[in-house]
Amino acid sequence: MRKNGMGSHQSCKSGKTEWLTPKELMSQLPVFDLDPCSPIDRPWDTAHYHYTIEDNGLTQNWFGRVFCNPPYDDCATWLKKLSDHNNGIALIFARTETITFFQYVWNKASAILFIEGRIYFCHVSGEKAKANSGAPSVLVAYGSECAEALQQCSVKGKFIRLNP
Repeated sequence: MRKNGMGSHQSCKSGKTEWLTPKELMSQLPVFDLDPCSPIDRPWDTAHYHYTIEDNGLTQNWFGRVFCNPPYDDCATWLKKLSDHNNGIALIFARTETITFFQYVWNKASAILFIEGRIYFCHVSGEKAKANSGAPSVLVAYGSECAEALQQCSVKGKFIRLNP
């Protein structure tokens, strides 16, 4: 049985576990070399190279600028690997009070961008979900180049520089 799919978002209401980052959001971000938690089937690419659940991105070598939209039920493991890699941007819920946020965002990230409004994720078919994500989202940059890229991107929200 498949656990939450790579790049997925758990939703009790929909009963689905795999959701795509909207193409419109991806088009406002820098180009990425690797997405280590990509859905197997996707109508658009989020990076030049993708690892899926079949590859187990956590066990693979990460390279270049990484985009990580992790399974939200195991966000901490993915954020730890991304913070160790120190060259990437993660898309997660803005749960600023959690242990995971304190451990891997407040204390390790280079910058964050709180996204204005709520994201409407997409089905693996590419169709936009009927309801928004149900929580605020944040982009988390690791490494100075990714912090700069996040500051220069056109995503509407509030940019905050954190750790150098």
